[in-house]
Amino acid sequence: MNKQKIISYAKLIRLDKPIGILLLLWPTLWGLWLAADGLPDLAILAIFIAGTVLMRSAGCAINDFADRRIDPHVERTKNRPLATGLVSTKEALWLAAGLSFCAFLLILPLNRLTLLLSVGALFLAGTYPFAKRFFVMPQAYLGIAFSFGIPMAFAAQTGELPAIIWPLLIANLCWVIAYDTEYAMVDRADDLKIGIKTSAITFGRFDVAGIMLCQVIFLGMMVYVGWLLQRGAPYYVALLGALILVIYQYYLIRGRNPAQCFKAFLHNNWVGAVVFVGIALDAALALNF
Repeated sequence: MNKQKIISYAKLIRLDKPIGILLLLWPTLWGLWLAADGLPDLAILAIFIAGTVLMRSAGCAINDFADRRIDPHVERTKNRPLATGLVSTKEALWLAAGLSFCAFLLILPLNRLTLLLSVGALFLAGTYPFAKRFFVMPQAYLGIAFSFGIPMAFAAQTGELPAIIWPLLIANLCWVIAYDTEYAMVDRADDLKIGIKTSAITFGRFDVAGIMLCQVIFLGMMVYVGWLLQRGAPYYVALLGALILVIYQYYLIRGRNPAQCFKAFLHNNWVGAVVFVGIALDAALALNF
């Protein structure tokens, strides 16, 4: 295998653009730390981090396979390896299958409940790229897929699915809809021409309002989670920090400039990071006292 082919594979699975890995990883880490009420089992942590990288990479390969006839007509995606022919459809499918298989091997040491949940996670990751063909809110479908790390984290760490996972799932679902709608606003002009369905198109002139409403629900549900779990000051200070970051995003997207909308999308990495720091720091301080 030559160097150019390796580079093309890496670009196909977006190793050069780790934002997707991070946005998938943050809620998984929230779940692990909340489930353990502190530092989770290190072996489980390593498995989930590696699994996140593998499944997001597999999802990118499947996504580009599904969009192979669309991407050449979209400005932002026209130079992707599958769109330009640097990677074949067969190669993309084999790469997705291989990465998914490696992710499955990773979780074999975990309990039965986690294994069962992984089947649902794999199904969602494999079918999401096709949702935009028939579903007016594919961002909500992505939100469910990107939230599966939360119940899996609780299952792996505790062997059960406590009721707290539901407000966490709702919170993350709304957060994903918010940031992926910002992402969809970048391609709205091309998507309208092609006939692709996205939340940015479905929301129409209420796109900015819809994004901010989802962000508010996300933060509100995280406050509720903190109240249920009796979190301390660091947790709520982190949520206040996340709110400030969300307000900044509003100023980025209110003009609907594609470059600024993409900047707002990328900015959500900091939202996820701040929430995680609040959860981890609060747990660490609680253990010390």
